Amino acid sequence: MTAEDLSVPAAELTIVGHYDKAPGYATRRPGGSPSWLLLWTEAGAGYVAQGEASFEVRAGDLAVLGSGVAQHYRVLPGARRWRFWWVHFQPRPAWLAWLAPHARSHGCHLVAGVPATVHERIDLAFERALQDAHWVPGAAPTEVRGAGEGRAATTAEVRGVEGGRVVKYAEVRGAWEGRVAGAAEVRVPAVVVEGPARELVLGAVEEVLVLATASVRPEGRSDEGDERIRRVLAIIAAEPGAAHSVASLAAAVALSPSRFAHLFAAETGRPPMQAVRQARVRHAAGLLEVTDLDIGQVAAASGFVSPFHFSRAFRREYGLPPRDYRARLRAHS
Repeated sequence: MTAEDLSVPAAELTIVGHYDKAPGYATRRPGGSPSWLLLWTEAGAGYVAQGEASFEVRAGDLAVLGSGVAQHYRVLPGARRWRFWWVHFQPRPAWLAWLAPHARSHGCHLVAGVPATVHERIDLAFERALQDAHWVPGAAPTEVRGAGEGRAATTAEVRGVEGGRVVKYAEVRGAWEGRVAGAAEVRVPAVVVEGPARELVLGAVEEVLVLATASVRPEGRSDEGDERIRRVLAIIAAEPGAAHSVASLAAAVALSPSRFAHLFAAETGRPPMQAVRQARVRHAAGLLEVTDLDIGQVAAASGFVSPFHFSRAFRREYGLPPRDYRARLRAHS
């Protein structure tokens, strides 16, 4: 089984791959995907649509699409190519907070214009993910040699290893030129289900998300930000299960509820109680992962008024009920 066969990948699979597609390439999933999808554009241009959002992606743009929402992506009409890395995965709880300021619609995020200063590091993280997908604990390291020179290849030269063949790249006039022992470049997407290899791949994905989201300030946010809003965000993060309300949060920073709600939305791109709900869901996800509390206890500890309300909010953020989320985590541990 290869990733090419998986038009709708199973939720439990983590898949990493790299495409360089010509005009005419397109993928459409009317029912969405049970996994999340990350798209990092290296060159050319693509068109991405999910839910109510649609946008173009070009070099330095990172799109992250949540599960369970209709999606469509293709080479941008008029573009000569679209070269991009892609990963199907299930997100770790902390990642949603990093992506939230970049949301375009439910489950759809665009981190646009990642600075060129971190592009190489992001590219290398994907290179490492493709290699780590094949890692086996205790196996001797494979000696990788560059074609034509008989010398050990550096990390920055290795594109991947498939069937004993080395795929190398060099940067020529700003474009990646791939070679496999003098032949055409071949990349096979890597599929991992569980174990250390999967954790290494997810670690690389986490590095990409940190680099991208920390390097780009969401549209509409000033460079300085507002100290009062930062304080409220810290209050929410410290006690997500507390009985927060717009009025109580506004009072904590000496603002009227209406002024506070307006300022908070302008600074963060979301209403205050949406931020509270997302913080509560992330807190609940952590409890599901590391404790044996039942669903009702997790709901109460996270500030939800009922298990039903909790389950509905959790599914909205993660694409599956909390009980299924915990079962999936333990199946992969």
